Amino acid sequence: MNLHRTPSRRLALAALFATLAFTAALPAQAQPAAAWPTKPIKLVVGYAAGGATDVIARIVAAELGKQLGQPILVDNRAGANSNVGAELVARAPADGYTLYVYTIANTINASLYDKLGYDPLKDFEPMGLIAKVPNILVVNPQLPIKTLADYVSFAKSSPNGITFASAGSGSSIHLSGELFKMAAKVPMLHVPYRGSAPAVTDLLGGQVQSMFDNAPSALPHVRGGKLQAIAITSPQRSPLLPEVPTVAESGFPGFDVQSWFGIAGPAGTPQAVVQRVNTELLKVLALPEVRQRLLNLAATPEPGTPAQMRSWTLSEAKRWREVVKQSGARAE
Repeated sequence: MNLHRTPSRRLALAALFATLAFTAALPAQAQPAAAWPTKPIKLVVGYAAGGATDVIARIVAAELGKQLGQPILVDNRAGANSNVGAELVARAPADGYTLYVYTIANTINASLYDKLGYDPLKDFEPMGLIAKVPNILVVNPQLPIKTLADYVSFAKSSPNGITFASAGSGSSIHLSGELFKMAAKVPMLHVPYRGSAPAVTDLLGGQVQSMFDNAPSALPHVRGGKLQAIAITSPQRSPLLPEVPTVAESGFPGFDVQSWFGIAGPAGTPQAVVQRVNTELLKVLALPEVRQRLLNLAATPEPGTPAQMRSWTLSEAKRWREVVKQSGARAE
């Protein structure tokens, strides 16, 4: 090639080389995202394998990876009510290759902990909600409680109220009970455990009387007749337990408490990546087999935009801030 044909040709080539050099020098998160992804993606889950968050993450990750053309590897980083995994992602490069399953716990943690190594609201880029899972108010079947009215009456007539177990102080299971306690104005004594499994064990054994347990955990015991389902905390009844009324229809209009799950990246993730994840996530949530697998877990698919997820997380953080404050809940 003759580089000395004309001054204009030399100027054009010089400009081209300068542009290429500038683009190569840009940090990863500032570069064009059209080619993303070109390698496997890590999806961090803030809980141990086998729990509801992990199972839902793996259902979505398998199909989302197919849509994106790269495998999505689930990375369980359990600890401190999901704060270990959340902080890891908050400090990761904002290049789209480290994502996080953002949950209700993160919005609760924003006010539950006096000090965190990251900001649950400012350090993440919401990409889209996945699903919501209701809680079920369950009681030991030996108690004379069949309805929510019975539950309230029993609590008011008992000298010390009624006990309710949880997976730990400040968990969504705990705060579901606190929110109902505030709404119903009934005496309820919180009994925290280190996880849902030991709480359910003592509920089955009669050491505690009730629990607002996550639906996937409570369902097998309800179906087996070992626990009595009183009410479900979602706005609509669950097709898995159509005979169980909602708290809202049982005398507390507007009561709606559900665990929820979404996908987020570190703050500053390129908007092209955010939109790509959201677009493919919506396709995944529309797949009949994915929807059925989620519904089998009592999880309702919740497709939406990144903006809707951001608005939701802010509203949830505000809501739980008030409940944490009034209940006096503190991180253990």
